[in-house]
Amino acid sequence: MISWIREEDFQRVKAKGLSFVELDVNDRVKEFLDALEQTKEYSKKYDLPVAAIGRWGSARIDENGIREEELAIEYSLIDAAAELGTGIYITGCNYVDSLSYYENCSFAIAYFEKLIAYGKEKNIKIATYNCRWNNFVCNAEAYKIIHGYLKDLYIKYDTSHCINAGGDYLQETRDWGKRFIHVHLKGAVKIEGKVYDNPPAGMDQTDWTSFMGILYGLGYDGGLSIEPESAYWHGELSDRGVDYTIRYFRNMMI
Repeated sequence: MISWIREEDFQRVKAKGLSFVELDVNDRVKEFLDALEQTKEYSKKYDLPVAAIGRWGSARIDENGIREEELAIEYSLIDAAAELGTGIYITGCNYVDSLSYYENCSFAIAYFEKLIAYGKEKNIKIATYNCRWNNFVCNAEAYKIIHGYLKDLYIKYDTSHCINAGGDYLQETRDWGKRFIHVHLKGAVKIEGKVYDNPPAGMDQTDWTSFMGILYGLGYDGGLSIEPESAYWHGELSDRGVDYTIRYFRNMMI
């Protein structure tokens, strides 16, 4: 489950019988790095590995290419992932409007090449997220060019992002599922073509049985990470929604 670095976060995930946490750092890099030793202790105490670390939203390139300060931050987080025994680092790349699509792809490839090389030294695999938050490496067009070229670049996939953008998540899974290394379980509901909510997975419009059937048919054996993110499910209701998702997927797998 997507969580954070406080002890109560680990306690909550453990109480629900889940097997790992995912830590999404985003703009909390200093807080995360300062608490690294404590996070290691919590992970060990509650027997909850940190299966993936991600950082969303940052601008990794500009008109001149790679932003070196961003690269340094990513390296520090890959180092932290190695210390925590995490095998996956999730990242993305922004689109620079003043550049052509070719130039954006070229800079993104150069950026990911550096992360992949650094990750290999630490036994960390690099994956892109398909969230649209300041990221254009999120659909089949970009996958064909960037992942088609970078054979060691993986994908963290979230069906809701594809659905909300009007894409075909089953087609993307069929074509690129062998590169999926981490999957988010988050619901999606659209009404009259507009995004309405991201309710608990299993209480939404996603064809989860077909999605999982394609994934497992392709041999997927990576993590399934619950992401509770709803405009309407808060507090106790959100907690009950997570419980529903857990039951839903466990019953499906059984």
